[in-house]
Amino acid sequence: MELRRKIKYRLLLNSRVRRAKTILRFIFLLLFCLSSGLLRAQQPDSVLISNIIKQAGNITTLRTLIVSQNSKVLIRKPYKGRNINQAFNIKSASKSIIGLLMGIAIEEGFVPSINEPIKTYFPDYFHRNPDSLKESITVKHLLTMQAGLRSTSSENYGAWVISDNWVEYALNQDFVTETGGQMVYSTGTSHLLSVIISKASGMNTKTFAEKYLFDPLGITVGGWDKDPQGNYMGGNNMALKPDYMLKIGRMLLDEGVYNNRQLISKAWIFDSFKTYTNSRYNPYGYGYQWWNQKIGGYSVFFAWGNGGQYIFMIPELDSVIIITSTTLNTTPRRRYKEAIFPLLKEQIIPFLKTRSR
Repeated sequence: MELRRKIKYRLLLNSRVRRAKTILRFIFLLLFCLSSGLLRAQQPDSVLISNIIKQAGNITTLRTLIVSQNSKVLIRKPYKGRNINQAFNIKSASKSIIGLLMGIAIEEGFVPSINEPIKTYFPDYFHRNPDSLKESITVKHLLTMQAGLRSTSSENYGAWVISDNWVEYALNQDFVTETGGQMVYSTGTSHLLSVIISKASGMNTKTFAEKYLFDPLGITVGGWDKDPQGNYMGGNNMALKPDYMLKIGRMLLDEGVYNNRQLISKAWIFDSFKTYTNSRYNPYGYGYQWWNQKIGGYSVFFAWGNGGQYIFMIPELDSVIIITSTTLNTTPRRRYKEAIFPLLKEQIIPFLKTRSR
């Protein structure tokens, strides 16, 4: 009996020892995880930033990366010898700026509303070419790329820009879908917005932009193409410094306010970032010349130009990310996106998420 009790006691003791070791291991693992998380929250910025800069450098087309959060610039890095203080062509990201300018034109009373028909601004054209369907196209249809007219972008872009009259060429296009229906992405459509702003305000679009947006933001345009009639291009070939792109993104996150001045109404920004239609060629939503998509669980709103020119805004993380890229050797498949969006999702957003805790 005594031997049996000793054996039973030893077995019980061994069991308790094993349980205690298991608990200690668990406590050690928990403390390790907590300490690792604490270290990540307190001091990994330099390590994570270094990794982001390195990963971005592996994208052969990328030329500039700026990452900002809470109005503080965390990363400002040029690549491949680019001068970050020089203005570069932001390509179709300029469409988003045209969208903002149209919002200002409406707020200032130059354009009555988004529902104003385009025939108001092109009376001579429609006098010569009466078409009740085209005359019913509105400013909103142009903003959302739902005019329904054949695109002047992609394979049709060359013929459009070498034409004698970009406005008439865009308006001469046949319908490929009903107005207000499927999205038809077209630089000619955005160009009509620029011309409407000019006709409605009595100023060319560049002067209008400088008065109501660029000058208050301290922005100087580096270059901006015109059509054969002298209208500033609405939707392509505008040159801005990356820091100026950052100012625009920051102002929008601040609900249209810059230096205590309301440049664009909060309501227009909210409406611009809604989804009214979707492209057949990508998974993004489209608003008033602005794109949007869920990335890494966050709503991301962005201006996008061919080759990889981006103003990304993530309101939940109070962050603006600027990316500019070379415009050489771009392809219709836009393969540059395959590297840029994973960088945003897998590197930049997790870093910003850690800092926002």
